Amino acid sequence: AEAERARCRGCPVVAQSPILETPSAVNKIKQLLKDKPEHVGVKVGVRTRGCNGLSYTLEYTKTKGDSDEEVIQDGVRVFIEKKAQLTLLGTEMDYVEDKLSSEFVFNNPNIKGTCGCGESFNI
Repeated sequence: AEAERARCRGCPVVAQSPILETPSAVNKIKQLLKDKPEHVGVKVGVRTRGCNGLSYTLEYTKTKGDSDEEVIQDGVRVFIEKKAQLTLLGTEMDYVEDKLSSEFVFNNPNIKGTCGCGESFNI
């Protein structure tokens, strides 16, 4: 094991992006930011809220926070708050529209349960 660690020092580390945006989400974010030139992207986080523990937050941001992780996809910058990075690992961010609503949807493989109304989750 020690020989393997010594041999691999300096090897590139391949990290998984905490979030992947679908083309629909990328296009919607581009559209939203077009009217807000002072903002550089959107910030995704989680907050303790709802009947099941956690809820997603999404807001415009003018800067990258010191501990935010930045994901750039097709020219769109998404910043992940530090305390949400492990929670969101492997999550797909989508934007869906139907006759009654339009919203960003997070397809998160880490979720263990959700509340009945779908507003909060736990991991």
